[in-house]
Amino acid sequence: MEEFDYVIIGQGSAAFSAAIKANDLGIKTAMVGSNATEGAVLGGTCVNVGCVPSKRMITVASFLHEVRQNRFAGIDAKVNNVRYREVVEEKDRLVEKFRTEKYKNVLDNLENVTYVEESGSFIDKNTIKAGKRELHMKYALIATGARSQVPKVKGIERIKYMTNEEALSLKELPKSLIVVGGRALGLEFAQMFARFGVKVTLLQRSDRILPNWEPEISSHLREYLEEEGIKIITNVDLKELDEVDGTKQVSLAVSGKPTNFEAEQILFATGRVPNTEGLNLKNAGVELDEKGFVKIDRKMKTSANSIYAVGDATGQPMLETLAAKEGSVATANIFGSAKKEINLNEVPSAVFTDPEAAMVGATEEEVLKGEIKCACNPITFELVPKASIIGDTRGVIKILIDNKTKVILGVHILAPHAADLIHEGVLAVKHKLTIDDIIDTVHVFPTLSESMKLAAQAFYKDIGSLSCCTE
Repeated sequence: MEEFDYVIIGQGSAAFSAAIKANDLGIKTAMVGSNATEGAVLGGTCVNVGCVPSKRMITVASFLHEVRQNRFAGIDAKVNNVRYREVVEEKDRLVEKFRTEKYKNVLDNLENVTYVEESGSFIDKNTIKAGKRELHMKYALIATGARSQVPKVKGIERIKYMTNEEALSLKELPKSLIVVGGRALGLEFAQMFARFGVKVTLLQRSDRILPNWEPEISSHLREYLEEEGIKIITNVDLKELDEVDGTKQVSLAVSGKPTNFEAEQILFATGRVPNTEGLNLKNAGVELDEKGFVKIDRKMKTSANSIYAVGDATGQPMLETLAAKEGSVATANIFGSAKKEINLNEVPSAVFTDPEAAMVGATEEEVLKGEIKCACNPITFELVPKASIIGDTRGVIKILIDNKTKVILGVHILAPHAADLIHEGVLAVKHKLTIDDIIDTVHVFPTLSESMKLAAQAFYKDIGSLSCCTE
């Protein structure tokens, strides 16, 4: 039996962040790396089958769309053909580069960390079996992530379907595609494939896409996606699936009315399930919730005092940067005197459609459930000078404030580069800034980030009647 102070199960962003922190602290650590998600090798989901490859493909599709738009007078641009296989192969090389430079090489330089390339499972709360090896430890960290969830629909066994993994590995484009799911992943992939020339139909169970976001964001984004030719159907109830001569057939009800759709391919973007089944967590006294996610307290400790858990294996929100933060904080909590907590209200989220959507803090619905009286005043990007300058006025920004104190409670943006713009809102929410603090801050002109200041000014003035640089 091998002795360690710390054993980390997982090899994604949460696990790596924890390993780096443990190495800095001089902790004798083992990282047990293997994934239930087939495509997520060393580095986990984000670098292999998540953020890195998908955002690369989205970027290429957006570039293609931009060229074809010809939105500036006097310029004619054409794309003669798209060699999709080469696009995918270049994406694969980028993934390999990131995996090597950001994960393999980093791991090789962690002198206090031993990498064990096996699946790990608990024998008891202080012992992990990894292949033929038994690792005894004082503390353990569960960072095994999650994988795509596919609904149990009648006939699912009769069809060959895709998740994000298979969709990113396609070497040839289908002529038509049904995307099931209208949240971040489904929307991103629907637009990406549509911009590559695929006929896309998106099916969403709830009454709107992005159901947990502000209604203004959802409605505007749906409008923009439909303008690009994406057919969006909401209030969908899947009934049965079938495949005939390679064509996927979907029987469903829309607001209770039976109907059918068919396409060459079908992609499920219907949530994620945790990679916890094979860990034998009962042996360690670790409790799971009804969906199989690990239960943790605010310091990321499980029901077993010596075992912590972080990242996607603990449930929503499932974000790469949050997982990394949790891995570092959990490790510091285990081996340091300070016991930190992560305030999820300060954690931003983004959807990489075009335009992008980003949010931080509370939604209006959440605030109205409490005792605070809030105020909000959404403005469109037609009022932002830079948007007109770049020829793209799509979008809206909504700041939510405490009506009494003017403290910013939430920021919600739909706009080009919203995922970059949101960070001023993150700092505002984190440090409880007021709209007056934002107004008092000098912003560069012309920039899209001025939208934050304009949205703050809109609580006091009609910004449509102001000059460009009015304080």
